[in-house]
Amino acid sequence: MPHFEIHVADVEAAKSFYAGLFGWSFSAMPGGEDVGYHLIEASDIGGDKGLTAGLMRRTDAMPAPGSPIRGGTMTFEVDDCDDRYDWALKNGGAEALPLQDYEGIGRCAYVEDGQGNVVGMITPEGDA
Repeated sequence: MPHFEIHVADVEAAKSFYAGLFGWSFSAMPGGEDVGYHLIEASDIGGDKGLTAGLMRRTDAMPAPGSPIRGGTMTFEVDDCDDRYDWALKNGGAEALPLQDYEGIGRCAYVEDGQGNVVGMITPEGDA
């Protein structure tokens, strides 16, 4: 996956959510002002890291909370899935898939981001 985009209704709220959840930073992309396009930067995401990403204003209606998966689900590795899951629920997120352990894989959870997207988190087995 060389690039992904997250579509949101409120760009500033989403930037705050993802900055707190994963430590991401954002920079406005020249030419993307009409849709509030921001490039995502992180230790493993950015122009020279093999994976690029963007956050942009949704161009259609936001899916209803709790509805089935609304597109691709991205899952990101985190140091402590329980901690990040708790943070998400306290900061505008909602449960999409509760914390679960998968033998041979790790501890995983999915949350809704308050913008109509579901995002996954995993702490690989042996890393917790």
